[in-house]
Amino acid sequence: MIIDLNGLNILLTGSSRGIGFGIARALLENKARVALHYNKNRTNLERLLKEKSGYKGELFQANLEDLRETEKLFKNVTNKFGKIDILINNAGIAIDSPILKETEGWLEDWEKTLRVNLSSLALLCKLAIEHFLKIGGGRIINIASRAAFRGDTPDYMAYAASKGGIVSLTRTIARGFGKKNVKAFLIAPGFVRTDMARDFTDKYGEGIALDDIALNKLTTPDDIAPFVVFLSSGLADHATGGTFDFNAGSYVH
Repeated sequence: MIIDLNGLNILLTGSSRGIGFGIARALLENKARVALHYNKNRTNLERLLKEKSGYKGELFQANLEDLRETEKLFKNVTNKFGKIDILINNAGIAIDSPILKETEGWLEDWEKTLRVNLSSLALLCKLAIEHFLKIGGGRIINIASRAAFRGDTPDYMAYAASKGGIVSLTRTIARGFGKKNVKAFLIAPGFVRTDMARDFTDKYGEGIALDDIALNKLTTPDDIAPFVVFLSSGLADHATGGTFDFNAGSYVH
């Protein structure tokens, strides 16, 4: 499906790989102007922008573990683009942190996960809402996880908790700012074939993930990206506050 996003300015975090990279390509293909955030992996995005001369993407680096850098990222994009119409919070980390790990290290993993996955996301949402109130509205699309609803393995307790926080935050935004023309949506992927997921498959084996789903193949970023484009278009604004599951039937609620 081709949806014309021409004229829309979008900030996409975590765009250099995995789900974010798939979303980035889909947004660019549909003519959006995209601020492509990355932390370390710039090469993939440079290669993406060379694929087609008409792509309107610009690169912005920030370490989202640092909330000052997070705030600076939003300001840099607004200064360069003039305005942001859509914020897509995709960036996230998943740290394998066993419950029997020594307490100091376990807490470090916990705090880092929540800073990147929840605190930086919340700050970007705050900044976006303030911006949207000035320009007459906007959309926020937050990438959560099925782990927010069914939990995760104990080694990824912090990941599940951080994604659960995203759910409550997004629903609050949708209910609290809808009258101000601010919409907020949740995407909740299950196991997706990405670099991040490889840590899990290396430890537990891909067969566990396949046995857990209802379909015959694992979800890929390209299965999710078209729906993010659809939400970005404004064609589904009355689904604000809604959660959209992409878990191949592994968790139905």
